[in-house]
Amino acid sequence: MKCTKPKKLALLFCLTAALASAALQGCGAKTPEDMLAQMQEFSTPDDTASIYLDKSWKTQEAPMDGWLIAVSSREDNAVFLLQFIKNGPSSQAGSMEDVKDIIKTSYNLSGETKAEAPEVPGMTNVTAITGRMSVDSTKVDAYIVYGETDYAYYSMAYAADKMNDSKIASFKVSCSKFRESAPEVEDRTTAELTDTIRWFNASYAVLTDLNGWDYNRFAGLAANDDVMAMEQKSLEEWWSVTDRATADSTLDWILTEGHRDTFAEDMAYLEEAGIRDIAPNERSAFLLDQFQMTADEAQNYADMFGFYEQYGPDAIAGWDYCRAMNLMSFYYLAGYYTEQEALDKSLEIARTMQPLFESWDDLMSSYMRGYEYWAEESADERRALYEDLKTREDNPYSVDFKTELEKTW
Repeated sequence: MKCTKPKKLALLFCLTAALASAALQGCGAKTPEDMLAQMQEFSTPDDTASIYLDKSWKTQEAPMDGWLIAVSSREDNAVFLLQFIKNGPSSQAGSMEDVKDIIKTSYNLSGETKAEAPEVPGMTNVTAITGRMSVDSTKVDAYIVYGETDYAYYSMAYAADKMNDSKIASFKVSCSKFRESAPEVEDRTTAELTDTIRWFNASYAVLTDLNGWDYNRFAGLAANDDVMAMEQKSLEEWWSVTDRATADSTLDWILTEGHRDTFAEDMAYLEEAGIRDIAPNERSAFLLDQFQMTADEAQNYADMFGFYEQYGPDAIAGWDYCRAMNLMSFYYLAGYYTEQEALDKSLEIARTMQPLFESWDDLMSSYMRGYEYWAEESADERRALYEDLKTREDNPYSVDFKTELEKTW
């Protein structure tokens, strides 16, 4: 289940027409008060965000309702405000780094230099850069501001043929009048975020973060009708789950068999083929010689057998258990389980899996091995994300792995 991000072409559309000419003009105002007196509010089409710009400016059609594109009266200055919703069916970015990557690749940013950031009301983690921006054949200077709210990530930029202090000062005034009117989101979840529920969330926080969801709330998203429809579709696509009966049978399979059963069978078959007698650095070549598989598949199976030797048939049990925990959150959001049922079953699963591992690192190592077995590709990206999550201020793994799991709802 992955979030949808705006495509490069949509971003390219925003400024191509706005940056056609070369001569640019400053606003001529000297003080922030004088600048503000010449400005008025400009809002995104859905009115969820706005900034102030010179009264003579005009908006252009934007490809997304949460984006504002505006140009000066001569169409030789351009400003954009791009909103990337964090959570829910409309999620557009998983992190601020995602947003920066989108802007960098879409506009071919170069010569990026850290700049003084403006004060933006209601926004945190505000940073700014200057650089050179290329849109089709038009190259311009840019002053770009990044920041976030609870609702969304933002990129706001002023583009000019030649940037100067007065244009940056004017745009800082514009940013100082930023306003967000995030829509109220219905959430039927009632359980408070106790240590036990934080433990639940941590068990699948890597995927939660990959999806751009919130690992500080049970199930990662608000429980409402829109999310329910989205999750029902996702469960059918990824798990062939369409109702409570198929939800229960899938959960029963992953708890009683899962991928750890096929893993153990595969490893036992390789052992019968004689792989244990082969030196570890020669096992990939042995598999290529004995079986019809690619070099990557041979290396993956050789690695898996190494895990089997070290950890036994349950080497990837963490993969199954973490996914079982994640399924309970999906089932709740999809409406196949009530909140109480999902929490009760999560507690049952958590109490089963907790004694099998020594720490979060131990559990997540098993999870990563299982991912590599199932996906037949490296889990390095997920490992890096796990390590990154542990450094964050709201580190989901700060809850003690050995915490006493109890019913708190």
